[in-house]
Amino acid sequence: MIEVKNIRKSFGDKTVIQDVSAVMKAGQCNLIIGSSGSGKTVLMKCMVGLFSPDSGSILYDGQDFTNMNAAEMANIRKEIGMLFQGSALFDSLTVEQNVMFPLDMFTRDHYAQKLRRVNEVLARVNLVDANKKFPSELSGGMKKRVALARAIVLNPKYLFCDEPNSGLDPQTSLVIDGLIQEITVEYNITTVINTHDMNSLMEIGNYILYMYKGNKEWEGSNKEIIFSDNKRLNDFIFPSKFLRDAKQMRMMQETGRHPGNPAGKD
Repeated sequence: MIEVKNIRKSFGDKTVIQDVSAVMKAGQCNLIIGSSGSGKTVLMKCMVGLFSPDSGSILYDGQDFTNMNAAEMANIRKEIGMLFQGSALFDSLTVEQNVMFPLDMFTRDHYAQKLRRVNEVLARVNLVDANKKFPSELSGGMKKRVALARAIVLNPKYLFCDEPNSGLDPQTSLVIDGLIQEITVEYNITTVINTHDMNSLMEIGNYILYMYKGNKEWEGSNKEIIFSDNKRLNDFIFPSKFLRDAKQMRMMQETGRHPGNPAGKD
C-alpha cells in the first residue's frame, strides 16, 4: 500500500500540487487521471522519488519515503517496477537482454538463474520464443509486453505505469490492461497508473484519483464514477454527447432502470 499525505509541490512561484492525499492499496489498479497540467505526472514523480515534495509525506507500507536517507530510499526503489510511456527498450539489445537488464544491475544471480526468471516473465506476458528478437522486430503491443516483463522481473511490490496504452489501438490496449490487472492481483502488487485512456478507467480502475489544477478533485472507483455528479469530472470523462448518452445508458443498466420505465418497475 502507498499512502500520499498532504503533498505539496511547487516550481519557483508556481504551485503544481496542492495538499493532495490518497491511499493506493495492494492488489488493485490505482489510476491517476487529469488533463495536461493537472499535476498527475508530478505527483507520480514525487511518489517514485524523482521529485522531492515541498511538504507532506509518502508512505510505502508505513515507511516514510520522504524522510529516508539515500540507502533506505535505494532499498524501496529496488521494490519498484516501472513501465515507461514509450516502453524505453534498448534498441541494440534483444528481448531477452532487455528483460534481463534489471537482474544484471541488481542481483548476483548466475546466468542460468537469470535466464530462467526471464523466461518465466516472458511466458507470463505471452511472449514465449521472442527472446532473440530485437525491438525493431516487434509490434507496439509486443514492445509494451516486453516492457511489462522487464518491470516485474525483480518481483516488485509496487508497479508504476506511465501511459501504458500510449500509441496502441483500442483492442491492444485492452490486452495490456488485462495483463496489468492480472499481474497486479496475482502478485498482490500496488499498481499506480498515470493514464488518459478512458477504456482503462472503466475496465481496471479499482481506485481513481482525478486531479484538477493541482488539487484532488474527486476519488472513487470505476463503479462510482458513473454516478458522480462532479461537473469537472464529467466534462473530462464524458466530453461528447455520445459519451454522455453512454453514461446515461450505463447508469440505467446499473440501477435496473430503462427508458420509458424510470422507476425500474417490471
